[in-house]
Amino acid sequence: MATKHGKKFREAAAKVDRAAVYSPLEAVKLVKELSAAKFSISLPHGTGKTVRVAVFAEGAQAEQAAEAGADVIGSDELIAQIQKGEINFDAAIATPMMMAKVGRIGKILGPRGLMPNPKLGTVTMDVAKMVSELKAGRVEYRADRYGICHVPLGKVSFDEQKLVENYAALYTEILRVKPASAKGKYVKSISVSSTMGPGVKVDSAVQRNFMEA
Repeated sequence: MATKHGKKFREAAAKVDRAAVYSPLEAVKLVKELSAAKFSISLPHGTGKTVRVAVFAEGAQAEQAAEAGADVIGSDELIAQIQKGEINFDAAIATPMMMAKVGRIGKILGPRGLMPNPKLGTVTMDVAKMVSELKAGRVEYRADRYGICHVPLGKVSFDEQKLVENYAALYTEILRVKPASAKGKYVKSISVSSTMGPGVKVDSAVQRNFMEA
């Protein structure tokens, strides 16, 4: 069954040239203009996303995590809480020596995307640095089974330069980690949109000088 969109979405979509590709700057300008998400609610913490960070650590690393602003810090007692279903965090970090213990709750954390992972830098001795990065809004990305990455770039309230700079950083990183075995065109298409707005195609050939219209 085809998805039925509301009047505001249809009006916004009519302003997007489906056959065109836009420069990064033109695309974010259009997305900001066409943003249709206008829900009214008084948010207790404003519009910024608050990331609650848990750190599995002991001793000096636990102290460093606390100084860096970690929300939950612990070892056996934290693992026991999680086993009871008490999960009050959005991201988790662990020191390498804690991973044997954390592995016991892998079946709980894994499906929620909360398992510390050395490939993502969340298994580390430098817990303070990782806490700071996660609190600052670090995002993780990966391709789904169709090879599509869905990544937040910011809020429609951000100015255009900040959105383009976020886009540039993400796209540059995706190109940097291109596997040597990848053949043909690596990035086939790019689209940006607001939460409830239509997608705007971006010219994937633009790989530098992102602020040019």
